[in-house]
Amino acid sequence: MSQKKITSALISVYYKDGLEPIIRQLHSLGVKLYSTGGTQSFIEKLGIKVTPVESLTAYPSIFGGRVKTLHPKIFGGILYRRGNYSDIEEAGKFEIPSIDLVIVDLYPFEETVAAGGTSEEIIEKIDVGGISLIRAAAKNFHDVTIVASRDLYPNLSALLEEKKGETSEADRKKFAAHAFRISSGYDTAIFNYFNQDDEIPSLRIAEDEATTLRYGENPHQKGVFYGDMAKMFDQLNGKELSYNNLVDIDAAVSLVEEFPKETAFIIIKHTNACGVAVASTVKEAYLKAFEADTVSAFGGVLATNKKIDLETAEELNKLFFEVLIAPAFDEAALELLKSKKNRIIMKQKAGIDTTKQAKTILNGVLVQDRDLHTDGKKDLKVVTKAEPTGEQIDALLFASKLAKHTKSNTIVLAKGNQLLASGVGQTSRVDSLNQAIEKAKSFGFDLKGAVMASDAFFPFPDCVEIADKAGIVSVIQPGGSIKDQASIDYCDQHGLSMVFTGYRHFKH
Repeated sequence: MSQKKITSALISVYYKDGLEPIIRQLHSLGVKLYSTGGTQSFIEKLGIKVTPVESLTAYPSIFGGRVKTLHPKIFGGILYRRGNYSDIEEAGKFEIPSIDLVIVDLYPFEETVAAGGTSEEIIEKIDVGGISLIRAAAKNFHDVTIVASRDLYPNLSALLEEKKGETSEADRKKFAAHAFRISSGYDTAIFNYFNQDDEIPSLRIAEDEATTLRYGENPHQKGVFYGDMAKMFDQLNGKELSYNNLVDIDAAVSLVEEFPKETAFIIIKHTNACGVAVASTVKEAYLKAFEADTVSAFGGVLATNKKIDLETAEELNKLFFEVLIAPAFDEAALELLKSKKNRIIMKQKAGIDTTKQAKTILNGVLVQDRDLHTDGKKDLKVVTKAEPTGEQIDALLFASKLAKHTKSNTIVLAKGNQLLASGVGQTSRVDSLNQAIEKAKSFGFDLKGAVMASDAFFPFPDCVEIADKAGIVSVIQPGGSIKDQASIDYCDQHGLSMVFTGYRHFKH
Protein backbone atom coordinates (compact mmCIF):
# COMPACT_ATOMS: atom_id res chain seq x y z
CA MET A 1 0.00 0.00 0.00
CA SER A 2 1.13 3.53 -0.75
CA GLN A 3 -0.10 4.93 2.57
CA LYS A 4 2.08 3.97 5.57
CA LYS A 5 1.64 4.65 9.26
CA ILE A 6 4.76 5.69 11.19
CA THR A 7 4.92 3.48 14.27
CA SER A 8 8.63 3.73 15.11
CA ALA A 9 11.46 6.15 14.50
CA LEU A 10 15.24 6.14 14.81
CA ILE A 11 16.58 9.59 15.70
CA SER A 12 20.31 10.30 15.82
CA VAL A 13 21.40 13.85 15.01
CA TYR A 14 24.43 16.09 15.46
CA TYR A 15 22.38 19.32 15.59
CA LYS A 16 19.58 19.39 18.16
CA ASP A 17 18.08 22.80 17.29
CA GLY A 18 14.54 22.50 15.99
CA LEU A 19 14.27 18.89 17.13
CA GLU A 20 12.09 19.28 20.24
CA PRO A 21 8.78 20.04 18.43
CA ILE A 22 9.31 17.02 16.16
CA ILE A 23 9.95 14.74 19.16
CA ARG A 24 6.80 15.97 20.88
CA GLN A 25 4.72 15.48 17.71
CA LEU A 26 5.97 11.92 17.32
CA HIS A 27 5.36 11.17 20.98
CA SER A 28 1.79 12.51 20.76
CA LEU A 29 1.19 10.17 17.82
CA GLY A 30 2.36 7.17 19.84
CA VAL A 31 5.51 6.60 17.77
CA LYS A 32 8.15 4.42 19.47
CA LEU A 33 11.50 6.22 19.57
CA TYR A 34 14.98 4.73 19.25
CA SER A 35 18.07 6.85 19.68
CA THR A 36 21.79 7.09 20.46
CA GLY A 37 24.14 9.05 22.71
CA GLY A 38 23.54 12.78 22.85
CA THR A 39 20.21 12.59 21.04
CA GLN A 40 18.98 9.96 23.48
CA SER A 41 19.91 12.23 26.41
CA PHE A 42 18.19 15.16 24.70
CA ILE A 43 14.93 13.19 24.34
CA GLU A 44 15.09 11.88 27.92
CA LYS A 45 15.46 15.44 29.26
CA LEU A 46 12.18 16.25 27.56
CA GLY A 47 10.59 13.59 29.75
CA ILE A 48 9.81 11.36 26.78
CA LYS A 49 10.50 7.65 26.72
CA VAL A 50 13.19 6.53 24.29
CA THR A 51 14.78 3.13 23.65
CA PRO A 52 18.59 3.13 23.41
CA VAL A 53 19.96 1.57 20.25
CA GLU A 54 22.26 -0.52 22.45
CA SER A 55 19.25 -2.43 23.75
CA LEU A 56 18.67 -3.65 20.19
CA THR A 57 22.24 -4.31 19.14
CA ALA A 58 23.58 -5.55 22.51
CA TYR A 59 26.67 -3.45 21.73
CA PRO A 60 27.63 -0.13 23.28
CA SER A 61 28.86 2.80 21.23
CA ILE A 62 32.50 1.86 20.53
CA PHE A 63 35.72 3.35 19.14
CA GLY A 64 34.99 6.83 20.44
CA GLY A 65 31.54 6.87 18.84
CA ARG A 66 32.72 5.72 15.42
CA VAL A 67 30.43 2.67 15.61
CA LYS A 68 26.93 3.09 17.09
CA THR A 69 24.28 2.10 14.57
CA LEU A 70 26.17 -0.19 12.18
CA HIS A 71 24.34 -3.38 13.06
CA PRO A 72 21.91 -5.77 11.27
CA LYS A 73 19.12 -5.05 13.75
CA ILE A 74 19.26 -1.36 12.85
CA PHE A 75 19.83 -1.63 9.13
CA GLY A 76 17.57 -4.67 8.89
CA GLY A 77 14.79 -2.67 10.56
CA ILE A 78 15.20 0.01 7.92
CA LEU A 79 15.84 -2.10 4.82
CA TYR A 80 13.50 -5.06 5.13
CA ARG A 81 10.65 -4.94 2.61
CA ARG A 82 7.28 -4.86 4.35
CA GLY A 83 5.57 -6.49 1.38
CA ASN A 84 8.11 -9.28 0.93
CA TYR A 85 7.16 -12.55 2.71
CA SER A 86 10.78 -13.76 2.98
CA ASP A 87 11.92 -10.42 4.46
CA ILE A 88 9.06 -10.45 6.96
CA GLU A 89 9.92 -14.01 8.00
CA GLU A 90 13.61 -13.18 8.50
CA ALA A 91 12.77 -10.03 10.46
CA GLY A 92 10.69 -12.13 12.81
CA LYS A 93 13.29 -14.89 13.08
CA PHE A 94 16.09 -12.47 14.05
CA GLU A 95 13.86 -10.18 16.14
CA ILE A 96 14.47 -7.20 13.89
CA PRO A 97 12.06 -4.35 14.68
CA SER A 98 10.40 -2.22 12.03
CA ILE A 99 11.86 1.29 11.73
CA ASP A 100 9.49 3.48 9.71
CA LEU A 101 11.09 6.89 10.13
CA VAL A 102 14.77 7.81 10.24
CA ILE A 103 15.82 11.29 11.37
CA VAL A 104 19.56 11.73 11.02
CA ASP A 105 22.00 14.41 9.92
CA LEU A 106 25.69 14.42 9.07
CA TYR A 107 28.80 15.54 10.90
CA PRO A 108 29.81 19.09 9.86
CA PHE A 109 32.61 18.16 7.46
CA GLU A 110 32.44 21.27 5.25
CA GLU A 111 32.10 23.58 8.25
CA THR A 112 35.20 22.04 9.85
CA VAL A 113 37.20 22.50 6.64
CA ALA A 114 35.99 26.11 6.30
CA ALA A 115 36.93 26.82 9.91
CA GLY A 116 40.51 25.70 9.24
CA GLY A 117 40.33 22.49 11.26
CA THR A 118 43.35 20.21 11.54
CA SER A 119 43.60 17.19 9.29
CA GLU A 120 42.65 14.93 12.20
CA GLU A 121 39.61 17.08 13.08
CA ILE A 122 38.46 17.09 9.45
CA ILE A 123 38.82 13.32 9.03
CA GLU A 124 36.83 12.69 12.21
CA LYS A 125 33.99 14.70 10.68
CA ILE A 126 33.61 12.20 7.82
CA ASP A 127 30.31 10.58 8.75
CA VAL A 128 29.99 6.82 8.25
CA GLY A 129 26.95 5.71 10.24
CA GLY A 130 24.86 8.73 9.33
CA ILE A 131 25.50 8.50 5.61
CA SER A 132 24.76 4.76 5.70
CA LEU A 133 21.46 5.29 7.51
CA ILE A 134 20.47 7.96 5.01
CA ARG A 135 21.20 5.75 2.02
CA ALA A 136 19.46 2.73 3.53
CA ALA A 137 16.29 4.62 4.45
CA ALA A 138 16.18 6.45 1.11
CA LYS A 139 16.66 3.21 -0.80
CA ASN A 140 13.69 1.68 1.01
CA PHE A 141 11.45 4.74 0.50
CA HIS A 142 8.56 2.42 -0.40
CA ASP A 143 8.31 1.70 3.34
CA VAL A 144 10.49 4.23 5.19
CA THR A 145 10.55 8.01 5.55
CA ILE A 146 14.01 9.62 5.74
CA VAL A 147 14.62 13.12 7.10
CA ALA A 148 18.29 13.86 6.44
CA SER A 149 18.62 17.47 7.60
CA ARG A 150 17.19 19.86 10.19
CA ASP A 151 16.23 22.07 7.24
CA LEU A 152 13.54 19.48 6.46
CA TYR A 153 11.97 19.51 9.94
CA PRO A 154 9.25 21.99 8.87
CA ASN A 155 8.32 19.66 5.99
CA LEU A 156 8.06 16.69 8.35
CA SER A 157 6.16 18.67 10.98
CA ALA A 158 3.58 19.83 8.44
CA LEU A 159 3.19 16.27 7.18
CA LEU A 160 2.72 14.84 10.68
CA GLU A 161 0.18 17.53 11.48
CA GLU A 162 -1.76 17.07 8.25
CA LYS A 163 -1.79 13.27 8.00
CA LYS A 164 -1.56 12.27 11.67
CA GLY A 165 1.54 10.13 11.24
CA GLU A 166 0.74 8.63 7.86
CA THR A 167 2.81 9.18 4.70
CA SER A 168 2.16 8.48 1.04
CA GLU A 169 4.72 6.96 -1.30
CA ALA A 170 5.01 10.36 -3.01
CA ASP A 171 5.83 11.94 0.37
CA ARG A 172 8.49 9.34 1.09
CA LYS A 173 9.99 9.57 -2.38
CA LYS A 174 10.37 13.34 -2.05
CA PHE A 175 12.15 12.97 1.27
CA ALA A 176 14.36 10.30 -0.34
CA ALA A 177 15.26 12.68 -3.16
CA HIS A 178 16.31 15.26 -0.57
CA ALA A 179 18.33 12.55 1.19
CA PHE A 180 20.29 11.66 -1.93
CA ARG A 181 20.80 15.37 -2.65
CA ILE A 182 22.32 15.77 0.80
CA SER A 183 24.42 12.60 0.69
CA SER A 184 25.78 13.31 -2.81
CA GLY A 185 26.71 16.87 -1.83
CA TYR A 186 28.44 15.58 1.29
CA ASP A 187 30.45 13.05 -0.70
CA THR A 188 31.34 15.75 -3.24
CA ALA A 189 32.78 17.94 -0.49
CA ILE A 190 34.85 15.05 0.85
CA PHE A 191 36.15 14.10 -2.59
CA ASN A 192 37.12 17.69 -3.38
CA TYR A 193 38.97 17.92 -0.06
CA PHE A 194 40.99 14.78 -0.81
CA ASN A 195 41.54 15.86 -4.43
CA GLN A 196 42.73 19.40 -3.76
CA ASP A 197 45.76 18.89 -5.97
CA ASP A 198 43.54 17.71 -8.85
CA GLU A 199 45.47 14.47 -9.15
CA ILE A 200 42.28 12.66 -10.14
CA PRO A 201 40.87 14.30 -13.30
CA SER A 202 37.23 14.30 -12.19
CA LEU A 203 34.81 17.18 -11.70
CA ARG A 204 32.34 17.12 -8.82
CA ILE A 205 30.12 20.13 -8.15
CA ALA A 206 27.26 20.29 -5.64
CA GLU A 207 25.16 23.40 -5.00
CA ASP A 208 22.16 23.22 -2.68
CA GLU A 209 21.12 26.87 -2.94
CA ALA A 210 19.11 27.93 -5.98
CA THR A 211 17.60 31.24 -7.09
CA THR A 212 15.06 31.23 -9.89
CA LEU A 213 15.81 34.15 -12.17
CA ARG A 214 13.40 36.46 -13.98
CA TYR A 215 14.51 34.74 -17.19
CA GLY A 216 17.67 33.59 -18.95
CA GLU A 217 19.71 35.55 -21.47
CA ASN A 218 16.46 36.19 -23.34
CA PRO A 219 12.85 36.19 -22.08
CA HIS A 220 12.04 32.87 -23.77
CA GLN A 221 14.86 31.13 -21.84
CA LYS A 222 14.52 29.92 -18.26
CA GLY A 223 17.32 30.79 -15.85
CA VAL A 224 18.43 29.56 -12.42
CA PHE A 225 21.43 30.59 -10.33
CA TYR A 226 22.90 27.76 -8.24
CA GLY A 227 24.87 29.16 -5.34
CA ASP A 228 24.45 30.98 -2.04
CA MET A 229 23.35 34.42 -3.23
CA ALA A 230 22.49 35.48 0.31
CA LYS A 231 26.10 34.96 1.40
CA MET A 232 27.25 37.74 -0.93
CA PHE A 233 24.28 40.10 -1.19
CA ASP A 234 21.18 41.49 0.43
CA GLN A 235 18.76 42.74 -2.22
CA LEU A 236 17.32 45.95 -0.79
CA ASN A 237 15.06 46.95 -3.66
CA GLY A 238 13.89 46.11 -7.13
CA LYS A 239 12.56 43.34 -9.31
CA GLU A 240 13.82 39.77 -9.56
CA LEU A 241 17.29 39.35 -11.00
CA SER A 242 17.74 38.09 -14.54
CA TYR A 243 20.53 35.97 -16.01
CA ASN A 244 22.06 39.04 -17.68
CA ASN A 245 21.85 41.05 -14.45
CA LEU A 246 23.92 38.39 -12.69
CA VAL A 247 26.52 38.12 -15.46
CA ASP A 248 26.97 41.89 -15.30
CA ILE A 249 27.00 41.88 -11.50
CA ASP A 250 29.79 39.30 -11.61
CA ALA A 251 31.75 41.51 -14.01
CA ALA A 252 31.22 44.59 -11.84
CA VAL A 253 32.15 42.90 -8.56
CA SER A 254 35.20 41.21 -10.11
CA LEU A 255 36.49 44.54 -11.42
CA VAL A 256 35.80 46.59 -8.31
CA GLU A 257 37.81 44.03 -6.30
CA GLU A 258 40.90 45.21 -8.20
CA PHE A 259 40.81 48.41 -6.10
CA PRO A 260 40.86 47.25 -2.46
CA LYS A 261 42.47 50.39 -1.03
CA GLU A 262 40.94 53.04 -3.28
CA THR A 263 37.53 54.59 -3.81
CA ALA A 264 36.41 53.17 -7.13
CA PHE A 265 33.25 53.37 -9.20
CA ILE A 266 32.42 50.98 -12.04
CA ILE A 267 29.75 51.14 -14.74
CA ILE A 268 29.22 47.87 -16.62
CA LYS A 269 27.31 47.30 -19.84
CA HIS A 270 27.09 43.80 -21.32
CA THR A 271 29.95 42.60 -19.06
CA ASN A 272 32.37 45.33 -20.21
CA ALA A 273 33.27 48.48 -18.31
CA CYS A 274 32.05 51.61 -20.07
CA GLY A 275 33.04 53.80 -17.14
CA VAL A 276 35.64 53.36 -14.40
CA ALA A 277 37.31 55.89 -12.15
CA VAL A 278 39.15 56.15 -8.85
CA ALA A 279 38.80 59.38 -6.85
CA SER A 280 38.81 60.78 -3.34
CA THR A 281 35.01 60.50 -2.93
CA VAL A 282 32.35 58.16 -4.28
CA LYS A 283 30.53 61.06 -5.92
CA GLU A 284 33.66 62.21 -7.74
CA ALA A 285 34.49 58.66 -8.81
CA TYR A 286 30.97 58.19 -10.16
CA LEU A 287 30.96 61.45 -12.11
CA LYS A 288 34.33 60.64 -13.69
CA ALA A 289 33.18 57.13 -14.55
CA PHE A 290 29.91 58.43 -16.04
CA GLU A 291 31.86 61.00 -18.07
CA ALA A 292 33.64 58.21 -19.96
CA ASP A 293 30.43 57.12 -21.72
CA THR A 294 27.24 58.97 -20.89
CA VAL A 295 25.33 56.95 -23.48
CA SER A 296 26.23 53.37 -22.52
CA ALA A 297 25.72 54.11 -18.82
CA PHE A 298 21.96 54.15 -19.50
CA GLY A 299 20.58 50.84 -18.22
CA GLY A 300 23.95 49.78 -16.84
CA VAL A 301 25.08 47.89 -13.75
CA LEU A 302 26.88 50.15 -11.27
CA ALA A 303 29.23 49.16 -8.46
CA THR A 304 31.40 50.83 -5.87
CA ASN A 305 33.50 49.64 -2.95
CA LYS A 306 32.46 52.45 -0.57
CA LYS A 307 29.28 53.58 1.18
CA ILE A 308 26.79 55.49 -0.97
CA ASP A 309 26.05 58.85 0.65
CA LEU A 310 23.15 61.21 -0.11
CA GLU A 311 25.18 63.47 -2.42
CA THR A 312 26.18 60.51 -4.56
CA ALA A 313 22.64 59.13 -4.50
CA GLU A 314 21.29 62.44 -5.79
CA GLU A 315 23.60 62.19 -8.79
CA LEU A 316 22.82 58.51 -9.36
CA ASN A 317 19.10 59.19 -9.18
CA LYS A 318 19.35 61.26 -12.38
CA LEU A 319 20.37 58.14 -14.32
CA PHE A 320 18.30 55.14 -15.37
CA PHE A 321 20.28 52.09 -14.34
CA GLU A 322 19.41 48.43 -13.77
CA VAL A 323 21.52 47.54 -10.72
CA LEU A 324 23.53 49.36 -8.06
CA ILE A 325 25.98 47.44 -5.84
CA ALA A 326 27.67 48.90 -2.76
CA PRO A 327 28.84 47.66 0.65
CA ALA A 328 26.67 50.18 2.51
CA PHE A 329 24.16 53.00 2.06
CA ASP A 330 23.33 56.04 4.15
CA GLU A 331 19.69 55.83 5.21
CA ALA A 332 18.68 58.95 3.30
CA ALA A 333 20.57 57.80 0.22
CA LEU A 334 18.83 54.41 0.26
CA GLU A 335 15.41 56.01 0.69
CA LEU A 336 16.01 58.19 -2.37
CA LEU A 337 17.34 55.36 -4.52
CA LYS A 338 14.40 53.12 -3.59
CA SER A 339 11.98 55.69 -5.00
CA LYS A 340 12.03 53.73 -8.28
CA LYS A 341 10.53 50.34 -7.44
CA ASN A 342 12.17 48.31 -10.23
CA ARG A 343 15.67 49.61 -9.56
CA ILE A 344 17.73 46.71 -8.19
CA ILE A 345 19.84 47.71 -5.19
CA MET A 346 22.30 45.17 -3.82
CA LYS A 347 24.21 45.46 -0.57
CA GLN A 348 27.42 43.48 -0.98
CA LYS A 349 28.45 41.59 2.14
CA ALA A 350 31.30 39.43 0.87
CA GLY A 351 33.68 39.09 -2.05
CA ILE A 352 34.09 36.30 -4.58
CA ASP A 353 35.84 33.42 -2.84
CA THR A 354 36.06 30.92 -5.69
CA THR A 355 39.39 30.15 -7.37
CA LYS A 356 37.95 28.20 -10.32
CA GLN A 357 35.72 29.11 -13.25
CA ALA A 358 33.47 26.68 -15.09
CA LYS A 359 31.24 26.94 -18.15
CA THR A 360 29.37 24.41 -20.23
CA ILE A 361 30.83 23.93 -23.69
CA LEU A 362 30.17 21.34 -26.41
CA ASN A 363 29.07 18.21 -24.54
CA GLY A 364 31.02 18.91 -21.37
CA VAL A 365 32.28 21.47 -18.88
CA LEU A 366 35.31 23.71 -19.28
CA VAL A 367 37.15 24.53 -16.03
CA GLN A 368 40.07 26.85 -15.39
CA ASP A 369 41.73 28.77 -12.58
CA ARG A 370 40.38 32.28 -12.18
CA ASP A 371 42.77 34.95 -13.41
CA LEU A 372 43.88 36.14 -9.98
CA HIS A 373 47.01 37.93 -11.15
CA THR A 374 46.87 41.70 -11.07
CA ASP A 375 49.76 43.43 -12.79
CA GLY A 376 51.86 45.41 -10.34
CA LYS A 377 55.02 47.49 -10.43
CA LYS A 378 57.14 44.42 -9.77
CA ASP A 379 55.90 42.90 -13.05
CA LEU A 380 56.88 45.86 -15.21
CA LYS A 381 59.83 45.56 -17.53
CA VAL A 382 60.70 48.77 -19.37
CA VAL A 383 61.67 47.77 -22.92
CA THR A 384 62.10 51.23 -24.50
CA LYS A 385 64.70 53.95 -24.18
CA ALA A 386 62.08 56.26 -22.68
CA GLU A 387 60.95 55.30 -19.19
CA PRO A 388 57.40 56.00 -18.03
CA THR A 389 57.03 58.61 -15.29
CA GLY A 390 55.58 57.76 -11.92
CA GLU A 391 52.21 59.19 -12.96
CA GLN A 392 52.30 57.20 -16.18
CA ILE A 393 53.09 53.97 -14.32
CA ASP A 394 50.06 54.51 -12.09
CA ALA A 395 47.89 55.14 -15.16
CA LEU A 396 49.33 52.09 -16.94
CA LEU A 397 48.56 49.79 -14.01
CA PHE A 398 45.05 51.27 -13.75
CA ALA A 399 44.47 50.63 -17.45
CA SER A 400 45.88 47.11 -17.16
CA LYS A 401 43.33 46.23 -14.47
CA LEU A 402 40.54 47.29 -16.81
CA ALA A 403 41.99 45.39 -19.78
CA LYS A 404 42.06 42.23 -17.65
CA HIS A 405 38.29 42.47 -17.19
CA THR A 406 37.35 43.49 -20.74
CA LYS A 407 36.42 41.14 -23.60
CA SER A 408 39.23 40.27 -26.00
CA ASN A 409 40.55 41.64 -28.20
CA THR A 410 40.70 44.72 -26.02
CA ILE A 411 42.47 48.05 -25.88
CA VAL A 412 42.01 50.39 -22.93
CA LEU A 413 42.85 54.11 -23.01
CA ALA A 414 43.19 55.94 -19.71
CA LYS A 415 44.52 59.08 -18.17
CA GLY A 416 45.26 59.20 -14.48
CA ASN A 417 42.69 57.07 -12.70
CA GLN A 418 39.96 57.47 -15.31
CA LEU A 419 38.90 55.27 -18.19
CA LEU A 420 38.72 57.35 -21.38
CA ALA A 421 37.54 54.59 -23.69
CA SER A 422 38.02 50.96 -24.58
CA GLY A 423 37.74 48.87 -27.71
CA VAL A 424 36.19 45.52 -26.86
CA GLY A 425 35.63 42.11 -28.41
CA GLN A 426 36.97 42.95 -31.85
CA THR A 427 38.47 40.39 -34.19
CA SER A 428 41.45 42.66 -34.77
CA ARG A 429 43.44 44.57 -32.16
CA VAL A 430 43.73 47.43 -34.63
CA ASP A 431 39.93 47.55 -34.79
CA SER A 432 39.78 47.65 -30.99
CA LEU A 433 42.25 50.54 -30.89
CA ASN A 434 40.45 52.52 -33.58
CA GLN A 435 37.16 51.91 -31.78
CA ALA A 436 38.63 53.20 -28.51
CA ILE A 437 40.14 56.30 -30.12
CA GLU A 438 36.94 57.17 -31.94
CA LYS A 439 34.87 56.65 -28.80
CA ALA A 440 37.16 58.77 -26.61
CA LYS A 441 37.01 61.62 -29.11
CA SER A 442 33.23 61.36 -29.40
CA PHE A 443 32.96 62.10 -25.67
CA GLY A 444 35.36 65.04 -25.89
CA PHE A 445 38.48 63.49 -24.37
CA ASP A 446 41.91 64.75 -25.37
CA LEU A 447 44.15 61.70 -25.74
CA LYS A 448 47.33 63.74 -25.58
CA GLY A 449 49.31 62.32 -22.65
CA ALA A 450 47.05 59.27 -22.23
CA VAL A 451 48.24 55.68 -21.84
CA MET A 452 47.22 52.47 -23.58
CA ALA A 453 46.80 48.92 -22.23
CA SER A 454 46.45 45.78 -24.34
CA ASP A 455 45.34 42.40 -23.03
CA ALA A 456 47.78 40.61 -25.35
CA PHE A 457 50.92 41.33 -27.37
CA PHE A 458 51.14 43.32 -30.60
CA PRO A 459 52.08 41.09 -33.56
CA PHE A 460 52.96 44.21 -35.59
CA PRO A 461 53.93 47.80 -34.77
CA ASP A 462 50.70 49.17 -36.29
CA CYS A 463 48.95 49.63 -32.90
CA VAL A 464 51.74 51.66 -31.32
CA GLU A 465 51.91 53.79 -34.47
CA ILE A 466 48.16 54.51 -34.39
CA ALA A 467 48.34 55.21 -30.67
CA ASP A 468 51.28 57.58 -31.10
CA LYS A 469 49.46 59.58 -33.76
CA ALA A 470 46.44 59.84 -31.42
CA GLY A 471 48.57 61.34 -28.62
CA ILE A 472 49.27 58.23 -26.50
CA VAL A 473 52.58 58.50 -24.65
CA SER A 474 52.98 55.18 -22.84
CA VAL A 475 51.96 51.57 -23.42
CA ILE A 476 51.54 48.46 -21.26
CA GLN A 477 51.28 44.99 -22.80
CA PRO A 478 52.33 41.40 -22.01
CA GLY A 479 55.01 41.10 -24.70
CA GLY A 480 55.94 37.76 -26.18
CA SER A 481 55.46 38.34 -29.90
CA ILE A 482 58.24 37.23 -32.25
CA LYS A 483 57.97 40.77 -33.64
CA ASP A 484 58.12 42.61 -30.30
CA GLN A 485 61.22 44.43 -31.45
CA ALA A 486 59.34 46.12 -34.28
CA SER A 487 56.96 47.74 -31.77
CA ILE A 488 59.86 48.62 -29.48
CA ASP A 489 61.78 50.23 -32.35
CA TYR A 490 58.79 52.38 -33.33
CA CYS A 491 58.40 53.57 -29.71
CA ASP A 492 62.13 54.41 -29.50
CA GLN A 493 61.98 56.35 -32.75
CA HIS A 494 59.00 58.41 -31.60
CA GLY A 495 59.65 58.88 -27.89
CA LEU A 496 57.00 56.55 -26.46
CA SER A 497 57.63 54.47 -23.37
CA MET A 498 56.50 50.87 -23.22
CA VAL A 499 56.49 48.20 -20.51
CA PHE A 500 56.02 44.45 -20.72
CA THR A 501 54.30 42.54 -17.91
CA GLY A 502 54.76 38.93 -19.03
CA TYR A 503 51.08 38.24 -18.25
CA ARG A 504 48.40 37.93 -20.93
CA HIS A 505 44.81 38.63 -19.84
CA PHE A 506 42.53 37.22 -22.53
CA LYS A 507 38.86 37.19 -21.58
CA HIS A 508 36.71 35.26 -24.03
